[in-house]
Amino acid sequence: MRVVIVGTGIAGLITAYRASARHEVVLVTKSELAESNTKYAQGGIAAALFPDDSVESHVEDTLRAGDGLCDPEAVRVLCGEGPQRVRDLMALGVEFDRINGELARGHEAAHSARRVIHAGGDATGLAIEVALLRAVKAVAVELHEYTFMRDLIMIDGRVAGVEVVDAEGVPRQIGADVVVLASGGAGQLYSHTTNPAVTTGDGIAAALRAGAVLSDLEFYQFHPTSLAVRGNPLVSEAVRGDGAILVDEHGRRFMFDVHPDGELAPRDVVARGIARAMAAQGGRPVLLDATALGRDYLAQRFPGITAACLRHEFDWALEPVPVTPAAHYWMGGIRTDLQGRTSLPGLFAVGEAASTGVHGANRLASNSLLESLVFAWRAADSLDHDGRGADAPAFPGASTLVEAPQHGGEEFDRAELQHLMWESVGLERTAAGLARAAARLASWTVTGDTVAECEKRNLLDLARVIVHAAQRREESRGAHARLDFPDTRPDLARSYELSVPVAARALAVSA
Repeated sequence: MRVVIVGTGIAGLITAYRASARHEVVLVTKSELAESNTKYAQGGIAAALFPDDSVESHVEDTLRAGDGLCDPEAVRVLCGEGPQRVRDLMALGVEFDRINGELARGHEAAHSARRVIHAGGDATGLAIEVALLRAVKAVAVELHEYTFMRDLIMIDGRVAGVEVVDAEGVPRQIGADVVVLASGGAGQLYSHTTNPAVTTGDGIAAALRAGAVLSDLEFYQFHPTSLAVRGNPLVSEAVRGDGAILVDEHGRRFMFDVHPDGELAPRDVVARGIARAMAAQGGRPVLLDATALGRDYLAQRFPGITAACLRHEFDWALEPVPVTPAAHYWMGGIRTDLQGRTSLPGLFAVGEAASTGVHGANRLASNSLLESLVFAWRAADSLDHDGRGADAPAFPGASTLVEAPQHGGEEFDRAELQHLMWESVGLERTAAGLARAAARLASWTVTGDTVAECEKRNLLDLARVIVHAAQRREESRGAHARLDFPDTRPDLARSYELSVPVAARALAVSA
């Protein structure tokens, strides 16, 4: 069976490696192979690997962080299969940090146990990426770098391949029995993001246009602490887990006024606490004080963050550094079942592009790499019996049909969209702000067909459906905070799904 995989983060690489033993695998990425969110993941990977921890405890922590919206079955799969999958990573050559021969482990917000393991101090994602690239290059996989996926090919209601623009800028089509979208999230929707420039939601937008069911789109997680400089380098939650504190510009520690867990409250709580402290001081960043940890410890435990601080002329061993929240991880995406199947026959989704139900309204720290690992492994193993010719899963609950994306109106700049989303669809939302955003987005269009313009069109399509989902959820839950609906409503403890009505397009497919 011919399997086309789009994306080369942990989810795409695991799928490619695992599927290559039984299928013809074509791996497509729009930049170089190593460029993905995985490469920049600092915090680590959470799994119940230690005798004083348990799968049950990890399940409970994940459900609690998800604020009533997790799929319990998916969470049990994540936490139950996670430890073995991490051992599989070790077998593939990922060298996690050790102390006296034992795995070193850290503590992050909302975890009840020290279960987060790291590699290279704060370079976990890079270590995983390097090991998986080495493994994939050693097997029979056809690789296409600098190849942008423009859309899915539909034939008789089934996904039959992808339309791409290749490295020479030439449009063409790649046929497939199965397409697996591992194309990541859409951090470039926001003016402040920890995500690299490639994260423009290409796979999710293509699935939307093809009529796939999407879910949980209103839940975008904002990391509390990115360095308040251009590019927003991430400052891992593990820094706070090891004892760093947040203070305002007067040196006052403010998070215990917000939550009894202080700096280690759930991410959405800390991010909003920082945003409100910034608003109280005229929008200026708050400060992360890690000086008590000492220069040697900071350099050894967090070499990447230390280097980022020095590049921007901050010595965080001597002085607190300015931080601000930034868009970090999308809990929503293409709705999948526990095998990665979507509502479209022939289409799978894994990683951040997928909405598996494990994260609910707010992802537990360091569960993202684990989700990619566990569910990509499952998807690859399901291709044999759930790939060619299989019916798409029927998801519980009716999907809301929303208007198909229209493109008529004025041209806009990507920075305008990012600013609009940050101001109106960011950490805190209101009906009035969402209405203004919806009207503005509806007035914009993209007319060109270059890769940059296709990325901008993807961002516009996704911004519109995020606003639609945020308007519909008239409550505050997890990462979705409505100032006009501040309470969590028990009757809304369910995911919202949506799709657009489309006609299947019959296209000639070339291998």
